[in-house]
Formats: sequence, structure tokens, C-alpha cells
Amino acid sequence: MNHRLAAATVSLLVCVPAFAATSPYAIADHSTPTLIDKATVDAIWHANLPEARVAKIYPANKFGFLSQVVGGLVGGQTCVVTARAVMLPRTSPTRRLVWEPVKSSAVFDSKPNLTAAQCSDLAAEKLKEAVQSLATSLVKT
Repeated sequence: MNHRLAAATVSLLVCVPAFAATSPYAIADHSTPTLIDKATVDAIWHANLPEARVAKIYPANKFGFLSQVVGGLVGGQTCVVTARAVMLPRTSPTRRLVWEPVKSSAVFDSKPNLTAAQCSDLAAEKLKEAVQSLATSLVKT
């Protein structure tokens, strides 16, 4: 019986720090799928949000993030993009995100004579700028 208790204690000590260190923020995305995909959005968030530093002030169990990238080709050639990154609180019992923005950042741009692929690249660039701007407002760099 003591061996089982010791084994359980050791496994808890090994597993708990691993889970605590990687507690990700909830990131919701409401972007135009033809403009930017979910994998790109997630990569931009994780690359540009200093999660460890932000978590010291805004715990992941109490806050989450939302991104929205909309726009596309207007008139077949002009790419118009709006990217928004928002920090939202989470409700207590269900931990769902609530639309009561704590901080937000929005970036706009338009460029003529772009292809659909170039417009998607512009959308990713603008989301990166919005996330970096939001991160700067949350923690000092």
C-alpha cells in the first residue's frame, strides 16, 4: 500500500509542473476562413504573445483571447484587411469567454494589385501586428 502511495505522489510531482507550465490561454478565432486559416492564427498568437509574462498578471484561467481578421479582395485586385486582437475575461463556473474586452488592438490596411495568396499574407502580417500591439499593452517589453 505504501508503494502505491509513493508511486502516486511521484507521478503527481512529475506531472503537475508540466501541466502548470503549459496552461494555454483560450484563443477564439472569428476570422474569414478564405483569408486566414486557424493554424496560421494559432501560430501567430503563440509566436507573438509572451504567455509566461502575461500569465503573471492575467492568469489563463481568468482571461482568454479573441482574434478576428476580415476583408479580402475588393474589385478583384485591392486587398482590404482588418485584424483585431482582444483580451476577454472568462466566466467563473464554465470558463467561457465573455465579450467584455479588457484590452484590444485593431490594425487596418489596403493594398492594390494583390493576388489572393498575397492578400492572405497581408492578413497574417496585420494579425501579427495586432497581437504584438496587444501584448505590448499587457506587459512591458
